[in-house]
Amino acid sequence: MTRVWLTEWEWACCGDAFAVGDEVDLRVATRTPDPSLAELLGSALIATVDAVESHHEEELTDRVHGRVTAVHAVTHEVEERQSLRRPGHGAPPDAVMPPEGEDWPMVRRELGGGVFAGSRPSRYVVEIVPRPGTATLEPARGVGLTSQTVEATPQPESDSMSGASGERRALLLAGWLVDIDDT
Repeated sequence: MTRVWLTEWEWACCGDAFAVGDEVDLRVATRTPDPSLAELLGSALIATVDAVESHHEEELTDRVHGRVTAVHAVTHEVEERQSLRRPGHGAPPDAVMPPEGEDWPMVRRELGGGVFAGSRPSRYVVEIVPRPGTATLEPARGVGLTSQTVEATPQPESDSMSGASGERRALLLAGWLVDIDDT
């Protein structure tokens, strides 16, 4: 039995969906998880991880092949911290702060014929900070399925930034621990 870590952002981008009972062939980036994954999962969970999958690396030759016996969605709490965008903090260092009550100027690109594409940044920058020791496992039917993957009900989260500090807590999917019966 091999337990493999799959990162949520990689599977949000690409990767074929699979379910418990399917045969898989996963490329392994490392058999030694890095400290950031250990910090996310905590000492008890990281000790169960045998391999870290990556399908974005081109030169990976190490693989795990076998039947999926279990999938566990790993969720964790984060704090979303909102702060005022200012030069050097989410805006170019040479930017000039707009007067109070006004938005940042529109950034635009002329496409020709009087047409342009543009955007106006928010007055605020949102920083997402993981909360250590909050990783939990939820049983899942698979990875990358179009139906709901996490079977347990997620913890409630606030709908808006609250308090003077502009902070909010949320529960996010970090990835999956996949148990594979090696063949």
